[in-house]
Amino acid sequence: MHRSASRLPRILACAAVPVMLVVAGCSSDSDGKKEADSSASASPEATKSEPAVEAAKFAELPDPCASVKAKTVKSLVPSAKSAKGTRGKSSDSSARGSCSWNGLADKGVKGSQYRWLDVGFTRFTSDQTLGSGASRAGDDFAKQVGKAQATDGAKNVKSAPVTGFGDQATKITYDVTKTGEDFRYTTIVARTGNVVVVVNYNGAGYAGSKTPTAETVLKGATMAAKDAVAAVADANGSKEEPSGSPEPKTSNSPSSSAKSKKSD
Repeated sequence: MHRSASRLPRILACAAVPVMLVVAGCSSDSDGKKEADSSASASPEATKSEPAVEAAKFAELPDPCASVKAKTVKSLVPSAKSAKGTRGKSSDSSARGSCSWNGLADKGVKGSQYRWLDVGFTRFTSDQTLGSGASRAGDDFAKQVGKAQATDGAKNVKSAPVTGFGDQATKITYDVTKTGEDFRYTTIVARTGNVVVVVNYNGAGYAGSKTPTAETVLKGATMAAKDAVAAVADANGSKEEPSGSPEPKTSNSPSSSAKSKKSD
């Protein structure tokens, strides 16, 4: 009996060994699964970040009162109260700015001619949440065109794209009657990179003087818009490139015909 009793602890100890091995094996499998899960969570796809938005093209705005050439101002508003213009108020001149000129040219018994010109700039920065400066400017471009088309009291409203400056531009022509006189208006909205330029030019005849033609006012607004868009590029040390692609050379040109004959 004594011998059987002394062997009992050893039998129980040996019986417990497989159980311990099974537990150890389960623990090892669990740890391996955790390591695999950890490796998967740290994969490039899991930690991939959003692509950065395109950087804004222009970082500066021009001085709005110097954005239209002096000779242009003199031509469009010959009797301006101030040739240097009147600067609009802005809480952040790096983001927005404006300037205006107006004057009445008294022609005595022939009546008087009134002219008004103003130019405004708005610059948009690129933002990871809001989008690139160019796309934000594009949204504002459409907003400003719609605003001009909905001018209170406007008649004979017409809109059309304009080429030759900026990345996109639209002209809006219309008539407005106020103070008993007929005014001709042209608003040109242009976008160059991340900057939106808005030019307003209008005129009227007083005391029997004729109202300026729509063509005259449109031509003047276009001159000022070209100056303003070019000023944005100048303020950032770059050069404004004309919009649109150059006309391709045709095979009927003298040079191509000469080459064709030479090859024959």
